[in-house]
Amino acid sequence: MTPTFTLFISLFTTLLAIINPLEAIPVYLGLTDGKAESEQRRVARQACVYALLLSFFFLLFGTALLRVFDVPLSMVRVVGGVILMRVGFELFNPPPSGGIIPRTDGGDADVAFVPLAMPIMFGPGAIATLISMASTIKQSPQELQHFFAAAAAIVSCMLTTYLSLIYAKPILRKFGKQGIDATTRIVGFFVAAMGMGLIFNGAVEFLAPYTCVARSAAGN
Repeated sequence: MTPTFTLFISLFTTLLAIINPLEAIPVYLGLTDGKAESEQRRVARQACVYALLLSFFFLLFGTALLRVFDVPLSMVRVVGGVILMRVGFELFNPPPSGGIIPRTDGGDADVAFVPLAMPIMFGPGAIATLISMASTIKQSPQELQHFFAAAAAIVSCMLTTYLSLIYAKPILRKFGKQGIDATTRIVGFFVAAMGMGLIFNGAVEFLAPYTCVARSAAGN
């Protein structure tokens, strides 16, 4: 398996786990309850387009944001890992208040951008993941190939999410609320595990220079 394809699979599965279309389906149906089918499709399409644009923004300008705020990549990975762990724990054991994955009642307002696209579909976990990925791509000798692989992963993830929303009612009938709840909890467990991996890798990267200094001092 080539590094480019590995990056595509890794980013696609990570984003899909964070967005979790099965988790978004009940929220989407609640937000669009009572609307015509054409209006529901429009909301789903616009929400995915908004989330796609946000994803490309952070993929393209993620490293610039790091320089502007003078934040090292290792700290982004640690903070992103903490956020992913929190998202995972909330998916595994949802709090009554909704936490950082809000449950919003539908209304007459356009809900395509807020809250459906952001933060339900594109929240802190996706932001941290894409900024970390952008920094990793910049450090790669195959930067252009890896960028196209990341772009393809983002488009594939949003297309999968769009299809899930379009066929939300049949999926809900097929899985049932209990099936979706069980799947969401399983996904939450693995999202939390990915978050722990980011924390570990970020901490190792942050402490690596100090370890080298300590070894040099001990050698002298």
